[in-house]
Amino acid sequence: MAIVIGLTGNIGTGKSTVLRMLAELGAHTIDADQVAHEAIAPGGAAYRGVIEAFGPDILREDGSVDRRKLAEIVFSDPAKLARLEAIVHPAVYTLLKRRIACIEARVDPDGPEPVIVIEAIKLLEAGLSRSLCDQVWVVTAPLERQLDRLMRGRGVTKEEALRRLASQSPQEEKVRQADVVIDNSGSLERTAAQVRKAWETHVEPLRRQNTGERS
Repeated sequence: MAIVIGLTGNIGTGKSTVLRMLAELGAHTIDADQVAHEAIAPGGAAYRGVIEAFGPDILREDGSVDRRKLAEIVFSDPAKLARLEAIVHPAVYTLLKRRIACIEARVDPDGPEPVIVIEAIKLLEAGLSRSLCDQVWVVTAPLERQLDRLMRGRGVTKEEALRRLASQSPQEEKVRQADVVIDNSGSLERTAAQVRKAWETHVEPLRRQNTGERS
């Protein structure tokens, strides 16, 4: 069985950067946002439910969901965001379980214990941490850094960035539920050092323990 880490943090904290660092340490990685895209794509498990809930105006000419239009709707209305999540989260959970099973099936049973990292912004809110993960890692960053990443990286206005941040649970609440906290407010080198230390402290001992139990 794999060791599954749930990696989360509010938007703009730099979760993807930490995910890449964990991949360099040997982890298998899953981006839950990409899995959600798969769930709402034509033919996906949540596609029809999303259209029924938010109407055909959210569709592009090719029938795919215009995620920018959908975001404009849900991030301005907490009730609509909750409705979207109620449709999408169960589908994402099922797809994540399949991804984990596929990774475990490919791993050499005589090799080291595989580590799988799921990056999911709604890891805690969707209950994925309880049902899928052995550990929860939370990435944090100051508000000004989050705003800068959103405005430069995603091309949104400051008003839109603030609205998206306001729609999420407080950073402190996530930290309270974390096994590991990565402070991504400094340089990449500083963040990488924290990731390596957390890997050595929280992952490697568990891998050795599980390998010993198998032998």
